[in-house]
Amino acid sequence: MGNLQRIYQLHRILASRTLPVSHQTLEQLLECSRATVNRTIESLRLYFNAPILYDRERNGYYYELRDAGLFELPGVWFDAQELHALLTMQQLLEQIQPGLLALQLKPMQERLKKILATQQLNDPDAVKRIRILTMLSRQPALQHFQSAASAVLQRKQLDIVYHSRGRDQQTERIVSPQRLTHYRDNWYLDAWCHKREALRSFAVERIAACQMLDHTARNINDSELNGHFASSYGIFAGQAKHTAVLHFTAERARWVADEQWHPHQQGQFLLDGSYELRIPYANETELVMDILKHGEAVEVIAPEALRQTIVQNLQQVQKNYLPERKEK
Repeated sequence: MGNLQRIYQLHRILASRTLPVSHQTLEQLLECSRATVNRTIESLRLYFNAPILYDRERNGYYYELRDAGLFELPGVWFDAQELHALLTMQQLLEQIQPGLLALQLKPMQERLKKILATQQLNDPDAVKRIRILTMLSRQPALQHFQSAASAVLQRKQLDIVYHSRGRDQQTERIVSPQRLTHYRDNWYLDAWCHKREALRSFAVERIAACQMLDHTARNINDSELNGHFASSYGIFAGQAKHTAVLHFTAERARWVADEQWHPHQQGQFLLDGSYELRIPYANETELVMDILKHGEAVEVIAPEALRQTIVQNLQQVQKNYLPERKEK
C-alpha cells in the first residue's frame, strides 16, 4: 500500500468509527509498523488539516467533529501516477497558452504538490521533462478568453466586438457560446450568432471587447454542433459537400499514412506504394494550404475544381520567382 492510499485508508477508518481506534488496531488495518502509522497520522493532519485527536483514557485516535460536522478529504483521489499526470497536464496547458488558466489552476496545483510530497514524489523538475513546441500561435487577450470560458460554462450570452480578418471589418454582435476549441495552437469560440441566426466560429484573439450578459445562452445539441463544425475539413465549418482525393508518393506515404487529417478520412496504399487519401470538405481554403506544403510529393486527383485551385496557386508561386519580377 502506498503512502497516499494509506492516508485515504486511515481517513476511512476514523470516519467510520464512533469510538477511538487504538494504535495497535491501526497497525493491523493499515498493515504497517507503528512508526508508519505515526507518519500517516501526521501527514493527514499536516496536509489536510484533519481534526485527529488522541484519547488517553481510551488509548485511541478519533476525529473531533463537534463544530465542523463531517470531515471529508478534499477533491478526487488519485494514485501517484495519476497525480503526476495532472501536474503534467497543467504544465502542458501553460506551454500551450501561458497564463490563460494560471490563476484558476494554482490552488489545485498547490494541493497536488502537497499530496505528492507525502510520497516523496515532489520533484520540481518532473513536469519540465515534457517539451511542447508551438508554432504560429496567436495570443488572445486574457480577459476575453476568461470571459468566453465563463460564458461557455455558465451558459450565458456574450456581447462581443469582433474584427474579421477576411473582411477586415469590426462588428458588434450577441452570441450564445457553445464551446471553446483549441485548434492548431489557437483558440476558437464556437457559438450561435444572434445577428446571423446561425452557428459561427470566432477566433478568440480577434475579439476586441466582450461582456457577459445575464441572458441565458441558446443551447445547441452536440449532434448539431458536430454536424456543423466537425463534418468538413479544418476550422471552416459547414456540411461537407466534396471529397478530396489525394495521391502521395511512396516516400511521403510513410508519414501521411499515420496522420489524421479528418475523423472521417479514408486511406489506402496503392499497388505502386503510393498512398491515396480521401478527405471530406466544404471550404477548400485550409485544405489547399495543407496540400501545398507537400509540394511535389502529392497530386490532387479529384475534384477538378480543387485540382485547378492548386494549379493556379503553383502558377502564381512560379511567377513570384520569374527574373523579370525580381528586376522590378
